[in-house]
Amino acid sequence: MARKKTTADPAGATLAPRPRGHRSLVTKRDLQAYRRRLEAELAELRGQRADLEEATEASLSDATGEVGFDEEFADAGSFTFERERDLSLVDNAKDLIDKVEHALALMESGRFGRCEACGGAIEAERLDALPYATLCLTDARRRVRLR
Repeated sequence: MARKKTTADPAGATLAPRPRGHRSLVTKRDLQAYRRRLEAELAELRGQRADLEEATEASLSDATGEVGFDEEFADAGSFTFERERDLSLVDNAKDLIDKVEHALALMESGRFGRCEACGGAIEAERLDALPYATLCLTDARRRVRLR
C-alpha cells in the first residue's frame, strides 16, 4: 500500500500533501529572495533620489551667481539642460520607487507573481529580471503595442 507523501517545511511542521499538477506561482524561498532584492533596490533608489534632489537644489542656487552678459546666455542654456536632466532622473527614481513599493504591497497581500491584467502567472525569468513586474510578458507586449 502506497503512503501519501507529505512535505515538511524547515521549521519542522508538516504541510498537507499537494494535489498532482499543483504548481505554486512563487515559492516561499523565491519570495524571500525577491523581497530582499526589492528592499535593497528600494533603499538604493531612495538614496539616489535624495542625492539627485539635493544636486538639483544646489544647481539652482549656483545659477543665481553673477556672470558677464555673453556668458549668461551660454550658462543659462547649460543650466536649463542640466536641471531638466536632473528633474527627469528624479521623476524616474520616483516612478521606480512607486513600482517597487507596489510589488512589496503585492507580496503582503499574497498576489505577487500574478499578472494584474489576466490573472495568470508572471514568468519566472521576467520576475528575475524585473522583480517589480506586474504584467506577464504577453500582456506587457500587448500594452506596448497599444501605445
